[in-house]
Order: sequence, then C-alpha cells, then structure tokens
Amino acid sequence: MKRDRDATDFRALRESYDHREDTCPFCARQKAGNISLENELCFGIKDEYPVTDFHMLVIPKRHVSDFFELYEPERHACVRLLDEAKRRSKQQDPTIAGFNVGINVGEAAGQTVHHCHVHLIPRRSGDVEQPRGGVRNVIPGKGAY
Repeated sequence: MKRDRDATDFRALRESYDHREDTCPFCARQKAGNISLENELCFGIKDEYPVTDFHMLVIPKRHVSDFFELYEPERHACVRLLDEAKRRSKQQDPTIAGFNVGINVGEAAGQTVHHCHVHLIPRRSGDVEQPRGGVRNVIPGKGAY
C-alpha cells in the first residue's frame, strides 16, 4: 500500500498569513476595520489619492511588499475581490466604460507603500484625449504605437 510520507510542516506557512507590520498604513487600516470589501485573504479600500472616482485598492491581508511574493491562494483572493470591486463600481456608476488594473513592484516602478496592493482604476469615455496605450503611458512617449 502506497502512503504519503511527506513530513512537511506547514504551521509556519499558516502563521505567515497572520503577519502584519505595525508601521504599515495598510496593516493599520485593516486593523482599524476601515475597509470597503473583504474576503478571507484580502481587503479593498478606496484609494486616498484617487485617479478617478471609485478608484479602489485591493490589498492582501498578509504584509508582503511584492506581488510576486504572494502565495497562489492570495493571488486568487485578490482577483475575486477585483471582480467584486469592478461589479460594484459599475452598478454605482454606469458611465464606467473600462478599467486599468495596476501593480507597482519596487521603488523604480513607483511603489511608495511597501505592502502589495492592486489598483483598480475605472475609466470613462473621454476622460483623457487619447487613452490608447493605457498602462504603457507610465513612461512618457511609450504609449503610442
């Protein structure tokens, strides 16, 4: 009879999901309970410096700075919450015609809060003169192709 003999201890992994940083504004926001959306592994808040109305941030509960350091269940939880935030924002504002989804990883990419977060930025027709290129426009002149 074949048996699973893997003795991997996953307790440290489970404990990592509870990791918070005292000096992190997103960890503090979560602790205060001032959030708009939530699931088991992440939460959503309105961006304090919104690019457009209904600009949301989806943030893993575990304090981790880099999107690429998220565990797969955290990534899935973020996507589910992005879907929910998209649905809710379109219900509240039918003029929303599109979205930009953005993640800044590292200071060179513009990350200022070093707790992973995903921007969901609603877009409306005519909100900029030429939207072509979308996120490619983070580097001036590179959005036109």
